[in-house]
Amino acid sequence: MQGTVDGFTYGLVTPVAAFFMAALGAALGLRCTTRSLHTTRSCRIGWLALGSLSIGSGVWTMHFVAMTGFTVREAPISYDKTLTFAGLAVAVVMIGIGIFIVGYRGATRMALITGGTITGLGIASMHYLGMAGMRMAAHLAYDTPLVVLSVLIAGVAATGALWAAVTLRGALSGLGASVLMAVAVTGMHYTGMAALDVHLHLPPTLPADLADVLPRDRPAEIIGPMLAGPACFLLLAAVVLLFDPRAMTGEPAPYSRAGHRPRSMVREGAARARYR
Repeated sequence: MQGTVDGFTYGLVTPVAAFFMAALGAALGLRCTTRSLHTTRSCRIGWLALGSLSIGSGVWTMHFVAMTGFTVREAPISYDKTLTFAGLAVAVVMIGIGIFIVGYRGATRMALITGGTITGLGIASMHYLGMAGMRMAAHLAYDTPLVVLSVLIAGVAATGALWAAVTLRGALSGLGASVLMAVAVTGMHYTGMAALDVHLHLPPTLPADLADVLPRDRPAEIIGPMLAGPACFLLLAAVVLLFDPRAMTGEPAPYSRAGHRPRSMVREGAARARYR
């Protein structure tokens, strides 16, 4: 028996909120990535790590905000905490690998393709791990072409966002890259959800570990507490960036490396010395 699935139980509220969370995480993470390109090597690791955590937290938070609007009429839903938080770890690690590749290799074609592909796979892996963590009296099946399409959406859009972050300058370009990354995450999520079929167990009885599950009309009470940690981290990352204006504008630091001045400043100093 196929379950009656509703991915928009609260209308547009959850998709819009989910998109905002994805855009916030992307904005913070991509700004950190841009900032890392104009700092000393010793500080670059810190900026890239903060960027990885920001994007990973934003992706994970977006997924579960969107899932508050997902219900199956015949079966209440709960979540396995181990798989749920494993999805967060996978997202941070894989997105981190992609960001570090671009952060250290720059905007070369191979670095962007490799970094964007790994970042996209990290987004997709987080989504499907999160879905595997769902607990209900049913089993899930997926339409393979739509699953492949969802992964392609994530990879292509993530590559484009990384390219914009490391090659373009200014607040508007950063906003555009953030929106593109949010499109990658939300587009991947809802394409993956469109690929889902829920097949109810017969007879429709709950497993033992779901005996005390919360009613399905209160999903926020199930998911809400899990979002507190990543949401607080995103707030902390925003505070860190606010104290470094160059990270928000994408402007380069006065000195590209510790103890070294840009060539233009060296030439200017030499010219002044000749006319003394």
